[in-house]
Amino acid sequence: MTNTIINADQAPAAVGPYSHSVLADKTLYVSGQLGLNPNGDMGETVAEQTDQALINLGEILKTAGFSYNDIVKTTIFVTNMGDFATVNDSYGRYFEATPPARSCVQVGALPKAGLVEIEAVAVKQ
Repeated sequence: MTNTIINADQAPAAVGPYSHSVLADKTLYVSGQLGLNPNGDMGETVAEQTDQALINLGEILKTAGFSYNDIVKTTIFVTNMGDFATVNDSYGRYFEATPPARSCVQVGALPKAGLVEIEAVAVKQ
Protein backbone atom coordinates (compact mmCIF):
# COMPACT_ATOMS: atom_id res chain seq x y z
CA MET A 1 0.00 0.00 0.00
CA THR A 2 1.30 3.43 -0.95
CA ASN A 3 0.34 6.54 0.99
CA THR A 4 -0.51 9.59 -1.09
CA ILE A 5 -0.03 13.11 0.26
CA ILE A 6 -2.89 15.43 -0.70
CA ASN A 7 -2.75 19.18 -0.17
CA ALA A 8 -5.51 21.55 -1.27
CA ASP A 9 -4.69 24.82 -3.03
CA GLN A 10 -7.92 26.36 -1.70
CA ALA A 11 -7.09 25.65 1.97
CA PRO A 12 -4.58 27.61 4.06
CA ALA A 13 -1.02 26.32 4.11
CA ALA A 14 -0.08 24.00 6.95
CA VAL A 15 1.29 25.82 9.98
CA GLY A 16 3.93 23.16 10.56
CA PRO A 17 5.71 20.21 8.97
CA TYR A 18 2.64 18.20 8.02
CA SER A 19 0.36 17.58 5.04
CA HIS A 20 -3.29 18.58 4.74
CA SER A 21 -4.14 14.91 4.36
CA VAL A 22 -2.82 11.45 3.62
CA LEU A 23 -4.69 8.88 1.55
CA ALA A 24 -3.96 5.30 2.62
CA ASP A 25 -5.84 2.80 0.46
CA LYS A 26 -9.47 4.04 0.68
CA THR A 27 -9.04 6.02 3.89
CA LEU A 28 -8.28 9.75 3.99
CA TYR A 29 -6.73 11.14 7.17
CA VAL A 30 -7.23 14.90 7.33
CA SER A 31 -5.03 16.98 9.61
CA GLY A 32 -6.66 19.32 12.08
CA GLN A 33 -8.03 22.43 10.42
CA LEU A 34 -8.09 25.78 12.17
CA GLY A 35 -10.37 28.69 11.36
CA LEU A 36 -7.76 30.24 9.06
CA ASN A 37 -8.84 31.40 5.63
CA PRO A 38 -6.54 30.69 2.65
CA ASN A 39 -4.86 34.08 3.19
CA GLY A 40 -3.90 33.03 6.73
CA ASP A 41 -6.38 35.31 8.51
CA MET A 42 -8.31 33.93 11.50
CA GLY A 43 -11.93 34.66 12.28
CA GLU A 44 -12.57 36.41 15.59
CA THR A 45 -15.41 34.29 16.96
CA VAL A 46 -15.63 30.56 17.56
CA ALA A 47 -18.57 30.41 15.11
CA GLU A 48 -16.51 32.06 12.35
CA GLN A 49 -13.55 29.81 13.08
CA THR A 50 -15.70 26.66 13.12
CA ASP A 51 -17.27 27.54 9.77
CA GLN A 52 -13.87 28.28 8.21
CA ALA A 53 -12.33 25.09 9.62
CA LEU A 54 -15.17 23.10 8.04
CA ILE A 55 -14.80 24.97 4.74
CA ASN A 56 -11.08 24.13 4.78
CA LEU A 57 -11.93 20.51 5.53
CA GLY A 58 -14.33 20.50 2.58
CA GLU A 59 -11.67 21.86 0.22
CA ILE A 60 -9.27 19.12 1.27
CA LEU A 61 -11.96 16.47 0.86
CA LYS A 62 -12.85 17.81 -2.61
CA THR A 63 -9.20 17.85 -3.70
CA ALA A 64 -8.93 14.19 -2.65
CA GLY A 65 -12.17 13.21 -4.42
CA PHE A 66 -14.14 12.84 -1.18
CA SER A 67 -17.11 14.68 0.35
CA TYR A 68 -18.47 15.40 3.81
CA ASN A 69 -20.65 12.28 3.39
CA ASP A 70 -17.50 10.12 3.30
CA ILE A 71 -16.39 11.24 6.77
CA VAL A 72 -16.70 8.49 9.36
CA LYS A 73 -15.07 10.24 12.36
CA THR A 74 -14.17 13.75 13.41
CA THR A 75 -12.35 15.08 16.42
CA ILE A 76 -12.99 18.63 17.54
CA PHE A 77 -10.57 20.46 19.80
CA VAL A 78 -11.84 23.56 21.61
CA THR A 79 -10.06 25.87 24.01
CA ASN A 80 -13.28 26.49 25.95
CA MET A 81 -15.93 23.81 26.44
CA GLY A 82 -18.35 26.68 27.00
CA ASP A 83 -18.23 27.10 23.21
CA PHE A 84 -19.63 23.58 22.68
CA ALA A 85 -23.16 24.72 21.72
CA THR A 86 -21.86 27.34 19.27
CA VAL A 87 -19.52 24.82 17.65
CA ASN A 88 -22.41 22.34 17.40
CA ASP A 89 -24.60 24.92 15.63
CA SER A 90 -21.99 25.51 12.92
CA TYR A 91 -20.93 21.85 12.70
CA GLY A 92 -24.51 20.61 12.38
CA ARG A 93 -25.06 22.54 9.15
CA TYR A 94 -22.37 20.43 7.45
CA PHE A 95 -23.63 17.06 8.73
CA GLU A 96 -27.42 17.30 8.79
CA ALA A 97 -28.37 13.93 7.27
CA THR A 98 -25.63 11.52 8.32
CA PRO A 99 -23.39 12.92 11.04
CA PRO A 100 -20.17 10.94 11.57
CA ALA A 101 -18.90 9.62 14.88
CA ARG A 102 -17.27 12.45 16.81
CA SER A 103 -15.26 13.41 19.85
CA CYS A 104 -14.90 16.90 21.32
CA VAL A 105 -12.02 17.67 23.64
CA GLN A 106 -11.06 20.83 25.51
CA VAL A 107 -7.37 21.69 25.15
CA GLY A 108 -5.14 24.29 26.81
CA ALA A 109 -4.25 26.07 23.58
CA LEU A 110 -4.27 25.70 19.80
CA PRO A 111 -1.84 26.94 17.15
CA LYS A 112 -2.21 30.59 16.09
CA ALA A 113 -4.34 31.16 19.21
CA GLY A 114 -7.23 29.37 17.50
CA LEU A 115 -10.43 28.65 19.38
CA VAL A 116 -11.33 25.44 17.52
CA GLU A 117 -9.61 22.80 15.37
CA ILE A 118 -11.29 19.94 13.51
CA GLU A 119 -9.66 16.78 12.12
CA ALA A 120 -11.36 13.98 10.20
CA VAL A 121 -11.12 10.47 8.84
CA ALA A 122 -13.02 9.71 5.63
CA VAL A 123 -13.49 6.39 3.84
CA LYS A 124 -14.39 5.86 0.17
CA GLN A 125 -16.70 2.89 -0.32
